[in-house]
Amino acid sequence: MTELMQGFPPAAESQVTLANWRKPPYVRWAFQHVRELVPSADIPNDPAAVRELPEAPVELAGVMVPNGDNPLSFKDFLAETQTDALVVLHRGKLAYEHYARGMTPATPHILMSVSKSVLGLIAGIVIERGELDPEAEVAAYVPEIENTAYKGARIRDLLDMRAGILFDEDYLAAGGAIIEYRKSTLWQPLDPGQAPLDLRSYFLTLTGKDGEHGRPWHYVSTNTDLLGWCIERATGRRYADLASELLWRPMGAERSAYITVDRLGAPRCAGGFCAIARDLARVGLLFAEGGSNPEYGGIVPLAWLDDIIAGGDRQAWDASDGADMLPGLPVRYRSQWYVLDRPSPLAFCIGVYGQAMYVDREQGFVMAKFSSQDLPLDLERKMLTIRAAEAVRDFLARAG
Repeated sequence: MTELMQGFPPAAESQVTLANWRKPPYVRWAFQHVRELVPSADIPNDPAAVRELPEAPVELAGVMVPNGDNPLSFKDFLAETQTDALVVLHRGKLAYEHYARGMTPATPHILMSVSKSVLGLIAGIVIERGELDPEAEVAAYVPEIENTAYKGARIRDLLDMRAGILFDEDYLAAGGAIIEYRKSTLWQPLDPGQAPLDLRSYFLTLTGKDGEHGRPWHYVSTNTDLLGWCIERATGRRYADLASELLWRPMGAERSAYITVDRLGAPRCAGGFCAIARDLARVGLLFAEGGSNPEYGGIVPLAWLDDIIAGGDRQAWDASDGADMLPGLPVRYRSQWYVLDRPSPLAFCIGVYGQAMYVDREQGFVMAKFSSQDLPLDLERKMLTIRAAEAVRDFLARAG
C-alpha cells in the first residue's frame, strides 16, 4: 500500500477518513492525528512549569517477557504488540523510552479507554473539593436521565462500572447501540439523510437495564461519558478546562493535550483523550508518588489513590465477564482503574488497540504504552503486555 496520507492529495487507497480510522492499517496514522479527523478541545499545559524528568537510562535488552514456552526479548515484545511509544519511569526518573511507527516524543496519541482512568483521577480531585458526591444519584446532577436506565444509579456505580445498563460493548459490531454511540460523538459518519446526533441526547435513548445498579462489574463506556457530564454540571466548567486546571498544568505536563468533542462540545471522556507518551507517564507518576512528593503529591488526594489500591470489590469482578477479559488474574476495579492484587499491587489502565499504563507505587514504577494494533481487543497481546510490565518492574527493582 502507498504510504498513508502522503501526497497532495493522498492517493485514494491511502486516505484516512472518519469511516476507516479505527481499522488497520489506517490506525497507524489516525491514532497520531485524531484532531484532524474529529473535533477536539484543547487541554493546555503550562510551558513555564514543565516537570522535568531526570534521565537515568536502563538497558532493557536483557528483560525476557514470559510467553508460555517461548519467552520474548523486550525488543520482540515491542514489535509483537505493535508498539508506537513506550515510556518507563522508575523512582521519578526516565529509565527508558521507545518510539516507532512514526511516533516521536512530541507526537500526541489517542489514549482510548486509558482516558477513563484520567477521568478517575479528576473525579477524585472534584470529590475532594466537595463539588461531587460519590454516593449521590446521577440524577441529582443530570436530571435529564430520570427516564432512562440510569435512574437510581449513583456516581459510585458509574465510577466502578456497576450500573445496570443494557449495552453491548462490541467493538466489531456492524450495527446497534454502539454504532449510534459512535455517531453521536462524531467518531463515525452518519448514514445518508440521518439527522445530526449528539452525546447528551444519546444518553436519553439508553432505557434498557440488564440488572440492578450495584450489580457485578459491567464495562460500559457511556458510564464514563456520563460521569464527565456530571462533573461539568457539578463544577459549572467544561471538562477540558478542568482537566487543564486540576491535572495537566499542576502536574507539569510537557505539552498540551486534547480531547475529542461532539458537535455541541460534549467531551468523549471514555476514550477521546490524546497526549504525548511522556505526559501520560507523568499522570502515572502522580499515582506512583502519591503523597510522597511534597511538590506534586497533593494534586490527586492521597486518600483517593489509597482507595483505588485497597478498594474495589473482588467478588464484583469475579462474578462478571471481566474474569474472561483478564483470565486467571486476581483483579479488582475501582474508580476507573484496574488493580492487580499482588503482594506489590499493580494499578493499571487499558484501552483498545493496545493502549496501557501500569503503576506500582511501592516500587515507584510507571510504564506507559501506546500502540496501533490491528484488533481493538487482542487477549494474547493484552496479557503479554501485563506480563511485560511485571517483568520490567521486577528487573528495575533488582537493579535498584
